[in-house]
Amino acid sequence: MNGKKPWEAGRLTVSENGRYLKNGDAPFFWLGDTAWLLFHELTMEETKNYFRNRLEKGFTIILSDFTHGAAQKNRTGSCALIDGDFARPDTSGDFWDHIDEVISLARDMGLYMGILPAWGSAAVKPGTLNMDNVEAYVDFVAKRYGAYENLVWIVGGDVRGDVNEAVFNRMGELLKEKMPDKLVGYHPFGRTSSTEWFCGKDWLDFHMFQSGHRRYDQMKLNAWDDNVPKENWFGEDNWKYVFRDQQREPNKPTIDGEPSYEHVLQGLHDETQPYWQARDVRRYAYWPVFAGAFGHTYGDNSIMQFHKDKSKKGAFGAKDTWMEALHHPGSGQMKHLKELITSVDYQSGKARDELVIRGQGEQYERKAVFAGEDYLFCYDYAGTEFVLNLKPYTGKKLDAYWFDPESGIYSYIETIEGGSAYAAMPSKKADTDWVLVLKAQ
Repeated sequence: MNGKKPWEAGRLTVSENGRYLKNGDAPFFWLGDTAWLLFHELTMEETKNYFRNRLEKGFTIILSDFTHGAAQKNRTGSCALIDGDFARPDTSGDFWDHIDEVISLARDMGLYMGILPAWGSAAVKPGTLNMDNVEAYVDFVAKRYGAYENLVWIVGGDVRGDVNEAVFNRMGELLKEKMPDKLVGYHPFGRTSSTEWFCGKDWLDFHMFQSGHRRYDQMKLNAWDDNVPKENWFGEDNWKYVFRDQQREPNKPTIDGEPSYEHVLQGLHDETQPYWQARDVRRYAYWPVFAGAFGHTYGDNSIMQFHKDKSKKGAFGAKDTWMEALHHPGSGQMKHLKELITSVDYQSGKARDELVIRGQGEQYERKAVFAGEDYLFCYDYAGTEFVLNLKPYTGKKLDAYWFDPESGIYSYIETIEGGSAYAAMPSKKADTDWVLVLKAQ
């Protein structure tokens, strides 16, 4: 808790190229964890343990919401609002005092928090947060939390922007007006992006998409979270949201704010379906980052809801307690991606899938290439042979490694001359993904 805090290098801003984030001149890699009910479910001691676990695994930002609805209470029974009115926050109990302590603890430990002032699908969609009370509520939030250095504000909350676009726009405008030194984003509905409603809004500093929890074959489940026809369907190809968002004007950074969670049911609703595992969440992380996302947001089913009692049914098939879920392997493996990407000048790099001249495929067979002037990374989920065009590295000696996303271990292959084609054949071991790493000497 005594290490250097990222904001000590400068406040969090968008990089000059409009693709990434930085503190002053120092690159900031968003490695987030979704802890939606953190403020409502955990004691301070539990919160400290959770923060330390995530901090030591390399996470840089924790996502939570103040209220999941107008009737929100915390674990002591204190209410967020008087009579469910967002214009009248209830400060008589310990609801807001507890939030003060949690945010202060995160600040002391060097963690950012991405805060949703209200969960949109449970507050704006039903109309309890509306044009009549949104200004009073944001004014309260800004006065109480505007001085904290470690906050990023997020509008929305698993909701389409057009359920009440005027309220979301006003909330975003007010957050930016009252706290101009803080970044503001929008957390959208599953398999949509903030670009669909707020692309040109001045209050929106970065885009966020939710690639969601479904497989390629789960497009239509006749469930509440089905998409409407006008919303493009990318299946598990979450990298496609990055490419699409990067084509929108004005140019803004983008990130997957909610991919498939570790140990959540595939498709969410059917308990006969399998669970997403560590290898799946690795793929959901490497694909968008190598497409040019400014970071990644991980999630775990039991942790996002802080499931505690095994005698009670958890949402979306949650079986483990949140304390058990802290140790699910995927969360620890996110650190390897962060350390790999930040080992180079990644903010000057870009997706270079065109350098795969043989062996490129679709869906699980896709090879994702991210490259800069003196490095190249190629993520191969399926473990099949591919050939790269290394003409951009003519005249350079490149050290080649296989990087294991599961362990973070580099395994040296050879040193090669740039300029010609290079064939790579990863291990054929089942259920193994790899990254080919090339770095100039």
